[in-house]
Amino acid sequence: MSNPTCEVWFYHLERSSLDQVLPDLLDRTLKRGWRALVRTGAADRLDHLDGWLWSYRDESFLPHGQASEPFADRQPVLITTEQDNPNGAQALFLIDGAEPGDLSAYERCIVLFDGRDDAALNDARARWKTFKAQGLPISYWQQGEERGWEKKA
Repeated sequence: MSNPTCEVWFYHLERSSLDQVLPDLLDRTLKRGWRALVRTGAADRLDHLDGWLWSYRDESFLPHGQASEPFADRQPVLITTEQDNPNGAQALFLIDGAEPGDLSAYERCIVLFDGRDDAALNDARARWKTFKAQGLPISYWQQGEERGWEKKA
């Protein structure tokens, strides 16, 4: 069952990698006063993301942890492969083909996909149709020429 007020935002990566855009989107989420859950469909990415969010910028980091670590419920950003929401996140980030599961606990679901990958593009199109059929409000964001985001739908 999904929360009919959960907004689903699709982010079509064309000029930047996930590693380049994810920290900024997570930072915006935290500045909004929300917690974030980053769900990956690839367990081997957990350690990479964990290290990257600590070191992506010399002058700052994003406070976060992995769901398998102690005090996961206290983390403002939590990285996981699981379907639960132990940190009470308002924003769910889906990467690497992760399944959305039940969206009722979230205000927003952000689907990030690489537009240069045919499989990821086809998966995003199928998800769009599924979310639309569920009556969820959907937005589509595409990278502009300056790597900023432009709302296209």
